[in-house]
Amino acid sequence: MDIQGKTVLVLGGWGLVGSAICRKFMEEEPRRIIVTSLTEEEAHDAISALRKDYPDAGKDFFVPWWGNIFVREELKDLPRAKILKDARYRKILFDDTVEDLTDAVLKRSSLYQLMQNFKPDVVVDCVNSATGIAYQDVFQTSREVIRQLQLARKPKEEPRDPVSSNLIEATERLLCSLYIPQLVRHVQIMYRSMSEAGTNMYVKIGTSGTGGMGLNIPYTHSEERPSRVLLSKSAVAGAHTLLLFLMGRTPDAPITKEIKPTAAIAWKKIAFGEVLKAGTPIELVDCPPERAVKIDSTLTLAMEDAALPSGETLRSVFIDTGENGIFSRGEFEAISTPGQMEFVTPEEIATNAVFEIKAGNTGHDVINALDNATLAPTYRAGFMFNSALARMEKLERQHGVDSVAFEMLGPPRLSKLLYEAHLLKLGFGTFDGVIKTDAKSISAGLEHLIRTDSQLRSQIISIGIPVLLPDGNSLLRGNSIKIPPYRGENELQATNESVDLWAHDGWVDLRVRNMELWRARFKEIMDVVDKLPEGETSSQNMYNREYWKNFTEIDPGKICGWIFSYEEKGQRMKA
Repeated sequence: MDIQGKTVLVLGGWGLVGSAICRKFMEEEPRRIIVTSLTEEEAHDAISALRKDYPDAGKDFFVPWWGNIFVREELKDLPRAKILKDARYRKILFDDTVEDLTDAVLKRSSLYQLMQNFKPDVVVDCVNSATGIAYQDVFQTSREVIRQLQLARKPKEEPRDPVSSNLIEATERLLCSLYIPQLVRHVQIMYRSMSEAGTNMYVKIGTSGTGGMGLNIPYTHSEERPSRVLLSKSAVAGAHTLLLFLMGRTPDAPITKEIKPTAAIAWKKIAFGEVLKAGTPIELVDCPPERAVKIDSTLTLAMEDAALPSGETLRSVFIDTGENGIFSRGEFEAISTPGQMEFVTPEEIATNAVFEIKAGNTGHDVINALDNATLAPTYRAGFMFNSALARMEKLERQHGVDSVAFEMLGPPRLSKLLYEAHLLKLGFGTFDGVIKTDAKSISAGLEHLIRTDSQLRSQIISIGIPVLLPDGNSLLRGNSIKIPPYRGENELQATNESVDLWAHDGWVDLRVRNMELWRARFKEIMDVVDKLPEGETSSQNMYNREYWKNFTEIDPGKICGWIFSYEEKGQRMKA
């Protein structure tokens, strides 16, 4: 497509990728670029930066737009938290998300109005949709709902309000029907089970959810087209594939493959007999003309006496397609017509699966395809890495600050480790300085640092990371803490075991035994380097003396990267 003279819409244009996309489009001479972001400030900031870089583009070339593209126009400028706190807004959100996609729902959407307003020729979506949706944390919300349900339940001896009982049951059923928690837990258990069982290979026969068809699929589970139930199946299938993609990048997981048929799978048998639906014969009923139900102002969907049972069941010729159901000849012919869903045989799927297991390359392993299609870390980024670090270090010196941790990346354990390493750097300077000092003296020295440097202490506890003093019982903390995470209860029992767990997960721990761990950690790193042959200069070893700057300084970021990669077995295995 020739972009010259076209209208381009960049969703998420304020972000890192969106900004780069906008600049790249300038080489193609579009007519105008609409730059969107969540807030007005971000959108104008993006536009100002672009106008500065391209002063000759024209006053109306860059157009700002802002708001939440996942909600209706009325709510697009409201924070999500404010929407969820307001009963009317919650109902609006529910209606727009869960009810049928009517013309009214479509046309009041902020995204629809954005599209209709600018009618872009090209749309580049840089919004991290998965983050925006998934980081609402359905797990925490579910825990809060369960807690409220528990509080709402009355003892058995007290009379129960039927409406409240039904609401509690319906809510519990809804929570039990959430897709993502079930899928995530299934993959977690599958991974752990196979790892502990020593499984070597895992092959998933997946699904596209639509038999390989697109959003225009004419086959539906409801009158809405495409069916949200069907699209939910596709969404879960896609989420499952990405989780398997991650499992395939896990060092101790089995070799992971997925064959994803994109057609109907047929068939198991062809026969004449009773037609079963969900394992139950379809009973024949009749409604003679004289029993016709009059249509008045209402229509009852389910009636007990509208039709008369015949005592017989539906019997016909059918093709059994397994879990996809039993089809008539007409249904099978329609679905298999060239250009429709068509079909693939189970034997072909099996042949591909076995060939992949035997180390063959069918070209149909989706996980391998994703590995080859994703954009991996690049040489350019690696080349620029040291430049970025050098610039940050220069700014640290210029402003007299240490850039240690903000607790935005997570987990809190990372912030805890970074600050512990930073304290060791401030107190003892070098690897040797730590190793040659006994753990008790290190603990006392770091406590002195924390007690005397109020600014340092403030920076640590203000990001939600408490400081556990050497006595193991005194905690310096802010009003809120990251660990333990809030799970619906504001007070938790503090035992020796729980304190140890919390200190491990996200507290700066000044106790002597933690200092012993740090000494052992530094010694292990130095021992590995000392074992390298004298004058070793090959590419075999990255963690050499040069990498650690000859152990003359402690670099918290490098140390934590090493801990995550080696001590905690979290190293990336694929580029």
